[in-house]
Amino acid sequence: MELNSFPAEVIASISHPGESKHFSLSEAKQVLPVLQKITRSAAQDLAPLQDEMSRLLDCDPRQEPLREQFEQIVRKWISQVQRLGLRVSGLWEVGFDTGDGYLSWRHPELRLAYFRHYEEIFSLRRPLGQVIEEDQPEWAYQ
Repeated sequence: MELNSFPAEVIASISHPGESKHFSLSEAKQVLPVLQKITRSAAQDLAPLQDEMSRLLDCDPRQEPLREQFEQIVRKWISQVQRLGLRVSGLWEVGFDTGDGYLSWRHPELRLAYFRHYEEIFSLRRPLGQVIEEDQPEWAYQ
């Protein structure tokens, strides 16, 4: 993926893997299309491997090279996501750190619609609208 295909605002936010960044809701919305593109591509690359692996027995020697390819695709995706300053919570599950918790997104969701506090697990995400209405967090209005 070439840098020329990213909006200027997103290019400015690309960083080293593991470097944390706090996002406002509007900043996260700007980065989301890039995250979706990266994730969609990785998921498409992974799908045929998953299909092939599911057809083979666990002890089949053809599993090992498939596992290695699977791991390589996932590691590349994680690295790309982290370079955007995001936190990977699981396969295709990503958090935008707000300073209060994470704007939470999972492929193939179309928009940022959930939030979770730092101590909460991904499955306990709350609807974003509810969090904004109840807590009126600063990151939602920047």
